[in-house]
Amino acid sequence: MPHRVQHLDVNEPLGPLPPEFATVMRPELPSLIKEIRVEVERAYPEYARLLNGPNAAAIRQGVEHALSSFVDRVADPGAPSSVRDELLRKFGRVEAYEGRELDSLQGAYRLGARVALRRAKTIGRRYDLSPTLLLTFADALFAYVDELEALSREGYMEVQARSGSALETLRRRLLHLLLAGTPLTHTTINDLCEQASWPLPDEVTLIALRTPAPDHIQAGLDADVLTDLGVPQPHLLVPGPLTAERRAMLESAALGNPLAIGLTVPTADAADSLRWARRMLQLVDDDIVADAQVIDCADHLVTLWLLADPALATQIAARELAPLDKASGTRRARLVETLHAWLTTRGTAEHVGDALGVHAQTVRYRLRNLEAHFGDQLDDPEHRFAMEAALRALHLHGEIKAG
Repeated sequence: MPHRVQHLDVNEPLGPLPPEFATVMRPELPSLIKEIRVEVERAYPEYARLLNGPNAAAIRQGVEHALSSFVDRVADPGAPSSVRDELLRKFGRVEAYEGRELDSLQGAYRLGARVALRRAKTIGRRYDLSPTLLLTFADALFAYVDELEALSREGYMEVQARSGSALETLRRRLLHLLLAGTPLTHTTINDLCEQASWPLPDEVTLIALRTPAPDHIQAGLDADVLTDLGVPQPHLLVPGPLTAERRAMLESAALGNPLAIGLTVPTADAADSLRWARRMLQLVDDDIVADAQVIDCADHLVTLWLLADPALATQIAARELAPLDKASGTRRARLVETLHAWLTTRGTAEHVGDALGVHAQTVRYRLRNLEAHFGDQLDDPEHRFAMEAALRALHLHGEIKAG
């Protein structure tokens, strides 16, 4: 327990708080912050999401800094406040960016002040502080809240002052830099994130749209989704993984416009996610993957891998199937089909025959022919893997048909 501050028990007109009062207040800050958080989440459910979301640590840091700055000012009225000022402006920017009025934020500030004042009354009884001192504390506290509100209003108005098109341009430039592979520590990226009130996420999911997007799509998207919709290959960036709620948001906003969902990757690898999503749309256009309104790359990883470089897959197939080059066209095609079915199923002659729609004895005959052409290559794991990968790629391209 802090030592008792005897000379604080004074009876005089309201004025500055005695610097020694900071020694009484500072130990209360950790538990006071927790109490304020509980009260704010109960009174303002919209803040519960923020206080428990991916940016909770940054928000908590801002709240802690705002409260500790008040104590610092009591201890030293000349204490610097530039860091606190910018954090409070950032709170205002977030409110504007999320489309909320300032009423809730101002209400949360004042609720926090009431909780702090309640705590001060408890401390007053514990240390036998004078009513005048507590009145002075209340006066200073609510003046401080007015200051916090003014700073947040500055940040809020800063965003509001920008036209919608200017903010979209800012966010689109940020998206371009992320897709260009610009290091996340680059000053420009961090400046743009700050101006757009867009916290840089650890992971992102890119979405590719097949056709230029109509105007209504932007209105249906979450506020933190970055977009570039006015290009021949429109795309979106969703911070973090694509949750069920995010997916429903995309499907609702797209209204039938086909889209492909890339993999969730570290933010520095955003371009890879978009590249895979665009490749999925191309595979749909090539009739390799079935069409759908929403196509998820995660459901077609092997296909994406096998067809990442079709020319190389063709070269591998040509090299691995070279022992069949002297066989006639029809005979070669049947042997390739049989080899593909055998490598894929690893089943008996009966299983392979069922897959091909031929008699098991025919399969045995063809397998003997394959052994004669390939020799030990069919027993070599490396050759078998290369053959299977190449044949699967050819099958996806429709160059191998069963039966």
